[in-house]
Amino acid sequence: MRRRGTPPADPPPLPAEERFRRLDAYRVDREWRRYEGTPLRDLFRELRLRFLGRHGCPVPGPVLEVGPGPGRFSGALGAPDHSRILLDLSREALVAARSRLEAAGETERVPTDLLRGNGRNPPFRSGSFGQVVLLGNTLGFAGPGAEALLGAVDRCLAPGGSVLLEIVAGPGERSNYLHRLPPGALRRLLAAPTRALVPRVLREGFRPLESARRSAFRRFSVAEQDALLGSFGWRLEERLAVAPALGHDPDQLRAIWEDPRAREKLLLVEEAVGREPGRWPRASALLVAARADRAI
Repeated sequence: MRRRGTPPADPPPLPAEERFRRLDAYRVDREWRRYEGTPLRDLFRELRLRFLGRHGCPVPGPVLEVGPGPGRFSGALGAPDHSRILLDLSREALVAARSRLEAAGETERVPTDLLRGNGRNPPFRSGSFGQVVLLGNTLGFAGPGAEALLGAVDRCLAPGGSVLLEIVAGPGERSNYLHRLPPGALRRLLAAPTRALVPRVLREGFRPLESARRSAFRRFSVAEQDALLGSFGWRLEERLAVAPALGHDPDQLRAIWEDPRAREKLLLVEEAVGREPGRWPRASALLVAARADRAI
């Protein structure tokens, strides 16, 4: 019983799955805008698009994207000979994804089906897909159901198929060397060859980014990731920490993003640094590509 004069206790937060089911159009649109409007958001988007471009569907069969939200990266998946299926808990997200893909002509380029459902219980036959994609930290938001979700992914994969994951390990970090340079000097420095610049960045070390927000999702250490991949017999092909070199400095990024040559070089530097195993444990986002090493 509550005492007189005391405010009522806050209701317990909804489980992540229920929150995603209840997404309204405003929140879905906000999720789309999370990757546009600033150089930092553009950087995050471009690194993900480049990663997807390196890891197309490796065997015959459609591509399944679990938790696509409004379809921000769905257009980069599949090909005319690899149709795609988008599976999401949110009706509003699927409506937005279809609208954006149709407006971009993507549903004509690649046959696309959209289905409302739960990735832990996908309504598909075993071995149906050449590739399964889970971006947007879908795995982290699955919480205690993460292993069950990956088990469902494994059942969906055809022999030799691939899985693409986005995983959060830590709070993120930035380069000590690049961060202390004025924007103009940094832009000039990026004219140097990548092979000369990256060793200096790695040698001078990194500083963790501070995060005032409490995680509402599950983080996975590199050891936990390796254990999960191994438990399903998946072979790691690439693991990339997103944007550990420059961190989140808006002035530095703005100066670079206005220069096409400097922008392209920064992407190359970020990828080279992000592939270093030392950058993985504190990464705020890790992109992981793995193959199902079952006999074809």
